[in-house]
Amino acid sequence: MSFAILFDLDGTLVDSRADLALAVNAALRAVGLPERSLEEITGFIGEGSRRLLEKAIAPHEELLAEAHAAWERAYAAGLLQHTAFYPGMRELVAKLAGALPGKLAVHTNKPGKYARPILEGLGVSGLFARVLGGGDGSANKPSPEGVQWLLGELGAESQDAVYVGDSAIDVQTAQAAGLRFVGVAWGYGGEAQLRAAGATQVARDADELLLDLV
Repeated sequence: MSFAILFDLDGTLVDSRADLALAVNAALRAVGLPERSLEEITGFIGEGSRRLLEKAIAPHEELLAEAHAAWERAYAAGLLQHTAFYPGMRELVAKLAGALPGKLAVHTNKPGKYARPILEGLGVSGLFARVLGGGDGSANKPSPEGVQWLLGELGAESQDAVYVGDSAIDVQTAQAAGLRFVGVAWGYGGEAQLRAAGATQVARDADELLLDLV
């Protein structure tokens, strides 16, 4: 048994709202629908790309396939226009990877085919032993399936692992898999949402998060 840390990606490690919103609005234009605000789109993030587009085009479900295809094209072309680490998170991950080699992973509902290039482009892919995203073979969060697979890959037990995330879905995922959860207040969900979902530890910056993890 060994200690392992699983991180959510969007809203936890990186702020990707602007790039996601640009792609969503490109998709909305492609299907003849009005654009949405950054705030609206931020509220749609967290359940995977299909749900993101379902919410963005509502109530025009018949346009989903076309809108999702347009979003895929736009997002693939602009993964790292504005996406960046939250303050202190690159340094925190590097410190943890040095202390826990081979025991860090990313677990996200973002398609893995986008999550991995983002981490590579930001220069940190080598710090994570595994990156599991949507479409990689496990059910999306809040199912515990992905967490269970990652723990097996990391050689860790649930009682010796912690899940770090920014949303109610992340809290639910950790609860379903039996992991301790530490929330981050700077993400898309916000502290109130995390507390309402059952989070008892919520860090307000990277330094506080490090203290919560050690």
